[in-house]
Amino acid sequence: MTTATPRPVLPRALPSAAPSVRPAHREDAAALAALSRPFVHTGAVRERPLSLYAAHASDFLVVTAPDGTLEGCLALRVHPADPGRDHVPAGVLYNFCVARHRQGCGTGARLLRTALARARAQSLGALFTATTGGGGLFLRHGFTPASASLAPPEWVSSLDPRRNSRVLARSLGPLR
Repeated sequence: MTTATPRPVLPRALPSAAPSVRPAHREDAAALAALSRPFVHTGAVRERPLSLYAAHASDFLVVTAPDGTLEGCLALRVHPADPGRDHVPAGVLYNFCVARHRQGCGTGARLLRTALARARAQSLGALFTATTGGGGLFLRHGFTPASASLAPPEWVSSLDPRRNSRVLARSLGPLR
């Protein structure tokens, strides 16, 4: 009689890890600037110095490849309520970039959904953004064209009128 030695059951190989979304860190500043550079060259994103990426790294969400490379970023800046107009703070989304090889793969939508969840968690009443393009992704996620007069005044005053940006907004009422 022969007895077989049981072989250990090995787990199946896992598919390669999907890119993940995480908050950016100050150490990501150079990678944020590099990821943004092609969008600066096309005029889609305003040029920002490396020091600004470092100082405001906490505003950013990033998508990282399994090897740690940044493949997308989106920043959310919180503006306090304007006592004369609002009773809740508002947010502004800016510097939205997705690496060319990740465009059309859901990376931007994932970043935007994560930013919306982050904004709700911070009890923001609305989100604003400015775009020089069509803004299709924002429109598909509930943003609509809005008057700049509804947005945080500090942000509105920072908009460059030469860019001819269109302001979009989304109310952040309770989830349905």
